Amino acid sequence: MPATALYKTPIAAEWIDYNGHLRDAYYGLILSLATDALMDRLGLDAPYRERTRCTLYTVEMHLHYLREVHRSDVVEVSAAILGSDAKRIHVALQLVCEGRAEPAATAEVMLLHIAQGETPATAPFPPHVLRAIEQFRTQWSGPIAGPGSRRMELRSRS
Repeated sequence: MPATALYKTPIAAEWIDYNGHLRDAYYGLILSLATDALMDRLGLDAPYRERTRCTLYTVEMHLHYLREVHRSDVVEVSAAILGSDAKRIHVALQLVCEGRAEPAATAEVMLLHIAQGETPATAPFPPHVLRAIEQFRTQWSGPIAGPGSRRMELRSRS
C-alpha cells in the first residue's frame, strides 16, 4: 500500500526562483504544512494543542531534491510513519508533482512531542495519539522512494 496522501497545493508564483524552479526553501514549507496535516490526522490538532499546550517540534530533517518543480505544477505530499516511541515519530515524506509517478523530493523527519511552558520539555504521547500513530503506521507497507537518510560530508583529497 502506498504512503498516505496528506497535503496538496499548487505552486505559488512567489515560490519560483531565478532559474524558473521551486526555490529550495519552499520544499521545506510544503513539507512542514504536510506535517501539520499529519498532526491533525493523529489527533494533535489545534484543539489538542490549545487544551494540552503540547505540540510537535521538528528535531531533524533530511531533505532530498530529486526533480525540478515548476510554477505550473501541483504537488501532493504523502507520508509514512517509519517508527515511533513514547515521545517521537520518525516520518518519511514524499512530494510528487501531479501527473508524475516519481517524487520530486523526499524527506525524513524526526518529530518530538513537547509540552510547551516556561521551559519546553519532552512529554509522552497520550494513549489516543499512540493508537492513532500505530493505526497510521500500519496503513502503509513498502518502500518510500528516494535515498533515505545518510551522512553528508566532503572527504579530503589527501
